[in-house]
Amino acid sequence: MQALNIAIVVVYLVAMLGFGWWGKSRTRNASDYLVAGRRLGPLLYTGTMAAVVLGGASTVGGVGLGYQYGISGMWLVVAIGTGVLLLSLLFAPTIQKLKIYTVSQMLTLRYGHRATRVSGIVMLAYTLMLCATSTGAYATIFVVLFGWDRALSIAVGGAIVLIYSTIGGMWSITLADMAQFVIKTIGVFALMLPFSLAAAGGFDGIRERAGAEFFSITGIGAQSIITYFVVYTLGLLIGQDIWQRVFTSRTPVVARWGGSAAGVYCILYGVAGAVIGMSASVILPAIESRDDVYADVALNVLPIGVGGLVLAAAVAAMMSTASGALIAAATVARTDVVPFVAGWSGRGAMEHDVTGATGATGATGATGATGEDATAEHDVASSRWWVLGLGIVTIALAVVVQDVVAALTIAYDILVGGLLVAILGGLVWRRGNGIGAGASMAAGTLVTLGVMTYLEITAEVRYDGIYSNYPIYFGLGASLLVYAVVSLATRPTDPRVMAAWDRRVAGEVPEDAPVSVR
Repeated sequence: MQALNIAIVVVYLVAMLGFGWWGKSRTRNASDYLVAGRRLGPLLYTGTMAAVVLGGASTVGGVGLGYQYGISGMWLVVAIGTGVLLLSLLFAPTIQKLKIYTVSQMLTLRYGHRATRVSGIVMLAYTLMLCATSTGAYATIFVVLFGWDRALSIAVGGAIVLIYSTIGGMWSITLADMAQFVIKTIGVFALMLPFSLAAAGGFDGIRERAGAEFFSITGIGAQSIITYFVVYTLGLLIGQDIWQRVFTSRTPVVARWGGSAAGVYCILYGVAGAVIGMSASVILPAIESRDDVYADVALNVLPIGVGGLVLAAAVAAMMSTASGALIAAATVARTDVVPFVAGWSGRGAMEHDVTGATGATGATGATGATGEDATAEHDVASSRWWVLGLGIVTIALAVVVQDVVAALTIAYDILVGGLLVAILGGLVWRRGNGIGAGASMAAGTLVTLGVMTYLEITAEVRYDGIYSNYPIYFGLGASLLVYAVVSLATRPTDPRVMAAWDRRVAGEVPEDAPVSVR
């Protein structure tokens, strides 16, 4: 009967490939390919935003934490939901109106200073590691379900994500994410939660057999709770993979309230996962690894067929994160990193925007309809090659690099410790300038790496070495101090730059307007 579970997962994977072809039919230019034409309404936007942030850590990891710590295992996903809420309520409307493609472009527009361009390299490293980690995560489901070895599982799963992402870009990913959102909702809320809770005898049965302490919301420990909010909440505020979803929204209102709905959904998802884990601790008390709890419940507690749908939900969660990180990495590489590196040799003098406009001349506008069509096709083809190439790189990383979590931790620490202040400061403090932002990013990154290296070299076990929060704390402190002091000690941002920024924030600039440093 296990064959039915396998068949359900296989059907789901085949459907993912179908979404790629559907997305291709809606993709006519770079805007369609990278940000779904900026046309997503409330339903699609809410579903895809929730799908991209709720990956393997939220689904498989959240259930595992509930198994080990009880209801307080919810805090990891609650921190993610809080990050989505804060981003949506405070910053998403402004971000949506900028009509850009990357976080680094926002820094360029706001500060008009080349020093901020290094942010693209950091963002590329972060998105690549995030994609590699997610790829390795859903491969573990294939290992259990199909009996494949790890490398084959990564290759097959990675190829499926790579195909539908490459063919249709963000439109394919949006449809796939919406299907994944529905599958996760049904699998977790409608099936896994009621079945597992009933099998455990309800909350009274859990309390009787696991103890009242399992219902303490601080059972996981204050330090762990703080860690989740520092790493995930702050990281979600500035991650390219999340911002790129904001860019897909049709209006600022959709970005704010659709994203807020996704944040609330994430919090409820975290509570449900913790309760499922609590139930599993009573039903299956002998599971050795908490990462195996989700799959064990699906295979041993749920009816045949239902278990297959639940396993598909886990794969869906991980594929959503992987595909979102992949297209984010490709966008950053093409839009930010290549022009930045080319500028070192003087070849990047003419700015190139992903919409096809070059410099301030708008070369595409002088070629007529045929020229515009050809340029649009070229831009989509170029973007596809970037997604394909970086997808192959991430599959190789997932296979070769055993400790991708350490690499992701380093990238995450630099992202938050080095870039957070300059990005959010540009959105909320008009006196901040490009020199201050560049110095802030350099100081935050160096201090973060320095503290991380010190803790690792000195083998400070009590501080968790490379996985400690202290590098982020010191990095953020140094970044904030330098940003404020240097900005106040130097001239304000050029009034022309600020005027152009204000027009962007007001939504007065067309989408194809070039982003360049004057």
